[in-house]
Formats: sequence, C-alpha cells, structure tokens
Amino acid sequence: MNGIVKLNLLQFLLIYLLLLVVLAIMKKCKINQTKLLVVASMRMTAQLVLAGFVLTYIFKNPHPPFTVGYLVLMSGFSVYTVLSRNKDLNRRFKGVVALSLVTTGLAIVVFFITAVVKVNFFNPQYTIPISGMIMGNAMTGVSLGLKTFTQNIKTERGKIDTLINLGVTPQKILTPFVNTSLETALLPTLNSMLGMGVILLPGMMTGQILSGTLPTTAILYQIAIIIAITAVTCVSVFCSLFFGYRTLYNKRNQMII
Repeated sequence: MNGIVKLNLLQFLLIYLLLLVVLAIMKKCKINQTKLLVVASMRMTAQLVLAGFVLTYIFKNPHPPFTVGYLVLMSGFSVYTVLSRNKDLNRRFKGVVALSLVTTGLAIVVFFITAVVKVNFFNPQYTIPISGMIMGNAMTGVSLGLKTFTQNIKTERGKIDTLINLGVTPQKILTPFVNTSLETALLPTLNSMLGMGVILLPGMMTGQILSGTLPTTAILYQIAIIIAITAVTCVSVFCSLFFGYRTLYNKRNQMII
C-alpha cells in the first residue's frame, strides 16, 4: 500500500479558509464567540506544532524518562483543564477528581499497552498517542459529568433543602444526580459507537489507513481503543462523582454545599 501523502505549507494553510466560513456563520447568527474561535485555533496550532517537534525528538530518542515525562505532563494538563472548568468544587472534591482521573486513565493505558498491544510500556510510538486518546476522552467525560452534576445541584437546591429538612439522607438525595450525570457523560461515546464503520471512520482508524496500514488491522485497533475510551470515561466519571459527592455533607448528614 502507498504511504501517506505529505502536505506542503500551502496545502496546509488552505484548511484555514474553512474557519472563515465558520466565522461568517457565527457573525450571521450573532454568536459572540469570534474571539474564542480565533484564540482556540491559534492555540491549537501552536500546541500541536510544538507537540510535533517534541514527539519527533522523543521518537528519535526513545528513552523511558521522556515517555514518563510526557505522560506526567499530559495527566497534569488534563487535571488542570477539568478543575479550571469546575472552580466551585470544594478542595476535597477536587482531590477526588484529580486522583480518579489520573489513576483510572493510567491504569487503562497500562492495560492497553502491556496486555492488548503487548509492547514495552516505555515505547513512545504506542504509549504517547494511545495515552493522549484515553486521557483526552477521560478529561472530556469527567468535565461533562461534573458540569451536569453541579448544574443539577444548583437547579434543584430548593428541593434538596426540603428533603434534608424532612430527614432524607444526603446519600439518597445525591445518588440520582450522580447516576444522571454519569449517563450524560457516557452518551456522546455511546452514540459515536453506534455510527462507527457506517457513518463515521474514527480518527485512529483513518490515520492508520492513511499511513498505509491494512484496514483489517486498523479496525482491530479502533475497536480496542473505543472500548478502552468507553471504559475510562465510565470509570473515571463514576469514581469522581461517587466518591466526590460524599464531600458535600458531614458525618452528621448535614449538607455543606
């Protein structure tokens, strides 16, 4: 099979013309997020270009400290991103979220690399990109789950206070919020699974096919990674909420939010 077609700078820059279409539609619909789109596009480009240079160096010098260092940076940025979007959480809740996200993500990465792919965990060619997909989706799932949970708590605060006054325990009150938030966080992944192979050719599979990998091999990798993503999303969100909501009341079952 042929290898991937390399893009020159001019070919690459053409894709930014599509952003002009997005900006035009946003302006017509009076969506005041033009600055966010421009900043996000520039930041994405800068970060990916920098990552490209760093990964090129790491792949040419595949030493374990480089792989571990990149994973630490990736995990730290994921935690920072989630917590920066949920500033209203108390300190203990934030600690639970950070621990859940990092431990769940790394555990599934280790399992995927060593048990499924069966390569050296410190091999950056496999560990870094797979970790990025798994940690990135865990980050998105936890952010969505926490946002749903906190918004529902605020919306139903009056009802919560009434139930507390009637003697209902915080566990019984908050557990349905945890369940609803977990379902909301899982739905995007589950919906994408429904259309894979017919409507959608996912990124990992597409990239492997473009690079010359046989479609049958790419399919196996894609199925494996999407199951890993579903698992990390479910477990990280569940742990964050199930253990985190317990920080919202004290030993006397008094709500402290």
